[in-house]
Amino acid sequence: MKQKEKILENGIKVHLIKTDLFKTDLSVIFMIVPLKRDTVTKNALIPAVLRSGCRSFKNQNEINKELEMMYGATFDCGLDKTGDNLILKFYIESVNDNFLPGENENLKKAINLLTEIAFNPEIQNGSFVKEYVDTEKNNLQILIDAQKDEKDSYSLERCINVMYGDNGFGLSKLGYVEDFEKIDEKNLYEYFLELLRTAKIDIYISGDFNEDEVLEQIENIGVIKSINNREEDFTKNDFVKEKKEQVESINEVSESMDVAQGKLVIGVDILPNDLGDYRFVALMYNTILGDGANSKLFQNVREKEGLAYTTKSNYVVQKNNIFLRCGIEIENYDKAVSIIKEQLEEMKKGNFTEEDIESAKKYIISGIKAIDSEQDTGIIYLLGEELSPFPVTPEEYREKIESITKEDIVNFAQNININTIYFLKS
Repeated sequence: MKQKEKILENGIKVHLIKTDLFKTDLSVIFMIVPLKRDTVTKNALIPAVLRSGCRSFKNQNEINKELEMMYGATFDCGLDKTGDNLILKFYIESVNDNFLPGENENLKKAINLLTEIAFNPEIQNGSFVKEYVDTEKNNLQILIDAQKDEKDSYSLERCINVMYGDNGFGLSKLGYVEDFEKIDEKNLYEYFLELLRTAKIDIYISGDFNEDEVLEQIENIGVIKSINNREEDFTKNDFVKEKKEQVESINEVSESMDVAQGKLVIGVDILPNDLGDYRFVALMYNTILGDGANSKLFQNVREKEGLAYTTKSNYVVQKNNIFLRCGIEIENYDKAVSIIKEQLEEMKKGNFTEEDIESAKKYIISGIKAIDSEQDTGIIYLLGEELSPFPVTPEEYREKIESITKEDIVNFAQNININTIYFLKS
């Protein structure tokens, strides 16, 4: 996957991905900011308030009418937490002009609409529209309250919060209801202006288009030209500098809730080592240990012992953590934890096969192939590499995975240490 890049101002970059694999164009704006307790709730509100109306299209009805005129283009926005960063995202998917009758400027309209929504909000008396802010507070409260309904994701977030506290990665991307009383249409708009002055802004356009024409269009959009040169404020996702210290004793935390099934999450640290660019080895380790039906967790905790309904494992490269997750009967807690610890020791001893290694490689490489075959996946991958101090292409990614040996994985396994065991029970 190739992209053409241009820095418009320090902190504002355009990425053009020319491809004829799709019948659609995908236009995306990312605003990347550090996760901080005093701003996270404001950041969570911003995308929702912005989608409510902009200068050219005053409300959602007008925005939806414009999307319909663009042959049914779709718009959405949201939030992602990536390491110690929060990503505010806005995107429009539109039919490529080559597949429309006559002369069309569908992509041009999509880019204009997207930048209007993201950068040029509807304001009243020098503030956001009060009605929009109040409505989105209510909507956000519903989302925050609903987090507890998704017990699996809730348990993972609680384990992360236990490990990191109310700092960076430990924060909820949706923010906190107790902040609402301090937020109004005036100070939220003031914060939005500050956001434009400090956020790292990346604009991605993927599709079959004339790169020079699209770049010229973006460069001449008034709201973009008005965003000043700045020192963007965000965190490089540098796993090498994310140092972990071996904990003297494992932090065991249990919480009670009305649940039919216990949720077990084990947070694992990757300790400092001299293995170089070990993130690809870490991904292989994670896959063999807990990701997929061939993993040791699935085969031993679920299939052999019948202790778990589900098993999962997540490698968080930005924070040097692996999170092992199981849905279990509550009375099986001790036995499940014991077997999981055994599997960590088995990995250290190299008690896995060459077949396990080849299966893991095929599993990972199948995901790499999706990078080029799915428009949104490709953009997310490129953004991840943009935030990394060690970017690699999908081709380099695949080569690194294919080169990993059993010795690499066993050496890596020696640097694994359990930090926290979190259990949600009834």
